[in-house]
Amino acid sequence: MNYLLGSIILRGIVMGKISKLLIFLSLFLFIIYANACTFNNDKNVRIKQDGMVYYEVFVRSFYDSDGDGIGDIKGLTEKLSYIKSLGVNGIWLMPIFKSPSYHGYDVTDYYNINSEYGTNEDFERFLKRAHEMGMKVILDLVINHTSSKHPWFLNADTSPNSKYRNFYIWADKDTNTSKLSPFGTKQWHNKGSGFYNGIFWSEMPDLNFDNKNVRKEIKKIAKYWLEKGVDGFRLDAAMHIYPPERTQDTLEWWDEFSQYCRSVKKDVYLVGEVWSNERAIAPYLKYLDSCFNFTLSESIIGTVINEDSSKLQYSLPFVYDEYKNSYKDYVDAPFLTNHDMERVMNRVANIDKMKLASAILLMMPGNPFIYYGEEIGMKGLKPDEYIREPFKWYRVYGRGQTKWEESIHNLGDYSPSVEQQESEPDSLLNHYRNLIKLRQSYSSLSKGDLSLIKTDSNVFAFKRTFNNETMVIVFNVTSKKVTTDIDAGVNIEGINILNNKNVKHANNIIYIELQPYSYAILK
Repeated sequence: MNYLLGSIILRGIVMGKISKLLIFLSLFLFIIYANACTFNNDKNVRIKQDGMVYYEVFVRSFYDSDGDGIGDIKGLTEKLSYIKSLGVNGIWLMPIFKSPSYHGYDVTDYYNINSEYGTNEDFERFLKRAHEMGMKVILDLVINHTSSKHPWFLNADTSPNSKYRNFYIWADKDTNTSKLSPFGTKQWHNKGSGFYNGIFWSEMPDLNFDNKNVRKEIKKIAKYWLEKGVDGFRLDAAMHIYPPERTQDTLEWWDEFSQYCRSVKKDVYLVGEVWSNERAIAPYLKYLDSCFNFTLSESIIGTVINEDSSKLQYSLPFVYDEYKNSYKDYVDAPFLTNHDMERVMNRVANIDKMKLASAILLMMPGNPFIYYGEEIGMKGLKPDEYIREPFKWYRVYGRGQTKWEESIHNLGDYSPSVEQQESEPDSLLNHYRNLIKLRQSYSSLSKGDLSLIKTDSNVFAFKRTFNNETMVIVFNVTSKKVTTDIDAGVNIEGINILNNKNVKHANNIIYIELQPYSYAILK
């Protein structure tokens, strides 16, 4: 339209048929209109996601409603009251679409729920109930690859002339099929009709995003679930859409995808799995709302294990600076571990350190993510099945307990459970609940910026500020009692809101004594 208006004005000028005043007014209106169009189409305009805490759920392991030993959507719906009791206001579901595997990261049908989990109608009822309870739901969207049993690939593999052949990446005569993947593993596989690319596994053939029809199909899938009411997506393997040498093409795809999703649902939440360092992650924040902060995950756990905060104090400002240089209104996605990583309790080894690690996480800015079972101290080591063990509702066994996989890390002498911890005020479960409630009660903790306070390595401290509200959080990361003075750089009342005791303070200096692995939250 702006091109048409400009043409009309130009023609009028050339033909001498409009007055100078009309020319001026037309040009003025044209400029206003053009600027308005530019603003409305700004690809970086998005709704900031503040004040969220997400809970990651593996449906298969969570709660079994029909007695077959496999967790399901109806069981998840039944246990929404438990999830809500944690204080979280968002749920991330690991893959729930049809798949031949237990984990679901190789999809055969993006439009239907895995029949072991239930039906699409079951999911719609779950989604409605979650929303009624004030919780958002994001789905794991796995689009770097499909299952080798997906109809697209089955058809593509029948012939080089298949209509779906170009949905995947096939070797030609110049391809070095012995070249390894970015992970150092085999990436070219042959099922009969030729070599195809699959960087994760032979049964996960990679999609070809140079094919516009693939892009259309992926956007159609996203639209289907967003229109069902889903609030967003966790984007699996976000940095592997193209190989490392084509990172710019990967970013351009996420630009296209994110703009499309926001055109369907303006407040959609897109969080990317970019498993790398902050420098590699930062460019994705121009297009995605969040990316998981892997550097922070390792730094928090390392601080707790080593009882030394120096690495965390060094890395945190660097990470945030990298992110801000990419997109100033980014929303961080901090976490401790997820379904691909050794569980936190195995690494930190005891409850006191587990409480400390979770406290650091839950006082961080952004949208923290909690992996199911983390809140009761479940253990888990590789292989992957054993970091995704059945959630422990009971110390031994009871109704709804899943048993698709025999638990080996959370059984016998070490058997943490909701049943046991519900009634214990000092339990890890109630520790999580109290911290999340506290976080949600203060805008500075849920939405505020972070400013690091320089301390010795036995202490970790920072400020969280939102509008005129400032909190100072101080952690003793060691097994010894610590007495320290903190230069907060701001005058606070000096009230420790954890136990309502005053802390000595004068001229912005806070004098505080902390027990081993403890912390104070001051206002």
